[in-house]
Amino acid sequence: MSNFDALSLVNPGVKQLRPYQAGKPVSELQRELGLQHVVKLASNENPLGLSEKVKTALEAELNDLVRYPDANGYYLKSRLAELNSVTTQQITLGNGSNDVLEILARTFVSDQDEVIFSQHAFVVYPLVTQAIGAKPVAVPAVDYGHDLDGMAAAITDKTKMIFIANPNNPTGTFLTTAAIKAFLDKVPQSVIVVLDEAYYEYVPEGERAPSVEWIKEYPNLVISRTFSKAYGLAGLRAGYAVSHEGIADVLNRIRQPFNMNSLSLKAAEVVLDDHAYLQKAVEVNAHGMKQLTDFCEGAGFNYIPSYGNFLTIEVGPDAEKLYDELLHEGVIVRPVTGYELPNHLRVSIGLPAENEAFIKAMKKLRG
Repeated sequence: MSNFDALSLVNPGVKQLRPYQAGKPVSELQRELGLQHVVKLASNENPLGLSEKVKTALEAELNDLVRYPDANGYYLKSRLAELNSVTTQQITLGNGSNDVLEILARTFVSDQDEVIFSQHAFVVYPLVTQAIGAKPVAVPAVDYGHDLDGMAAAITDKTKMIFIANPNNPTGTFLTTAAIKAFLDKVPQSVIVVLDEAYYEYVPEGERAPSVEWIKEYPNLVISRTFSKAYGLAGLRAGYAVSHEGIADVLNRIRQPFNMNSLSLKAAEVVLDDHAYLQKAVEVNAHGMKQLTDFCEGAGFNYIPSYGNFLTIEVGPDAEKLYDELLHEGVIVRPVTGYELPNHLRVSIGLPAENEAFIKAMKKLRG
């Protein structure tokens, strides 16, 4: 090999980046430890499997895979616009909501700007900020959640974008409608506010913010959502943003023309109308959440009350060791040391038997 140094050629912000650490795949753990049965509760995936309606639609779509997908995503955009009472010109499609978040940052933020987000918030926010070379401004959390007053106070004339996750990953904390509305009133229109609602469907209907409606009042507000969680399409990578038409216009200039493939477009379109599937996903999540919180309370583990499809549990200073021990029991969870939560593990909600496998392993290791 030559002494070629690729790092000497990259942009300064990229040089110090570390790859996003996804949850360990089941197949990888099986190869490493020779386990036959593995339960994955690491990546906040929907444990139900694909919607049957989606399976049928995907089979019908297979014959057309020699053709490029619809670059504009006409049918999916039309359905999203109808459901959200907006125009199709306000929709931007993404290869998962991560794609949308990155497009937003690359479109509006330069290396002369600042980006505000909360401590313990989704790791993609600091990653995209660093990649662009902008200045990250991480505001200390309050009770593991966003300190909106602190975030408002952190705004300067260099602030270009603010990321808010609601509910937040990995803590599951939730901001009320009144709190977000009061925050938006403090933000100048020169600052883009990205409200990341990846776990929106798990929030009880009576507590969901009318966030899309707010775009009329706050044209600098962008809502991002995903099909990876409650809709069960994590492997197909489907997400979208709703924004003012002017913002969507420039996002769609940057967006890759085929950033959603034919299967993800069709699956997302179909699952939006599979109301029974979504209802079951929410019910299974509520049941599983109670299963895990009951265990924690009975075993004396503190946890962060969660509005998502996961629970972040305080297990002590040997959290990384416990994570490894759980792997040997065939249970994959998520260490969150990288989120400045070294004493916690994040556990995704699975099917009842999967949750019980975690509980059984915890009782064995910490009983």
